[in-house]
Amino acid sequence: MKYYPAFLNLTDRLCIVVGGGGVAERKVLSLLKAGASVRVISPELNEGLQRLKEEGRIQHIDRAYQEGDLKDAFLIIAATSDMDVNRAVYEEAKDRPVNVVDVPELCSFIVPSIIERGPLLIAISTSGASPAMARSIREELEGIFKEDFEEFFHFLAEIRHRIKNLHIPASERAEILKELGSKKVLRLLLVEGTQSAKKGIMGILAKRGLQWDK
Repeated sequence: MKYYPAFLNLTDRLCIVVGGGGVAERKVLSLLKAGASVRVISPELNEGLQRLKEEGRIQHIDRAYQEGDLKDAFLIIAATSDMDVNRAVYEEAKDRPVNVVDVPELCSFIVPSIIERGPLLIAISTSGASPAMARSIREELEGIFKEDFEEFFHFLAEIRHRIKNLHIPASERAEILKELGSKKVLRLLLVEGTQSAKKGIMGILAKRGLQWDK
């Protein structure tokens, strides 16, 4: 099966997760991180989901899924151990983004293995061929794209924002942005780390007569 890779803007959109166990909790946490409004449908919640409910971070319908529960949802995830329930969720939701965990034939989208370093998101998928291999690839790349790279990408985003607001010719702006995102800067980041890459960025700017605090 072939998939079209895309990132969804879920900010304030209603996403429904059917299920109350560990798998459902992981899905809920990832949706919350993306800014979604999350509703969980389950007669039972594990400790983590119960805590999210008490903190007011999720809505909870305290019963089993019923037909009609999904009418307002933008995106739906079924994460129960009952395949009859999962299939019923899919049948109601199949004209919208729906994912039945670990059942690709009952999914209109799949969730890749993700590396997140601030603004940097790297998505890895084998299109369902081997989720375990996707995880192994992610773990390998996590050792290359270190956690402190988040600082660098936040820094780069701020520099880009400042450059976009400069009153300079568009062609010059494009040249600067291209140089800041060059393989040379990437090599500095991967080989020497965040601080060296930031110094490299500041050096590029200095050569063009641009001086800013880090």
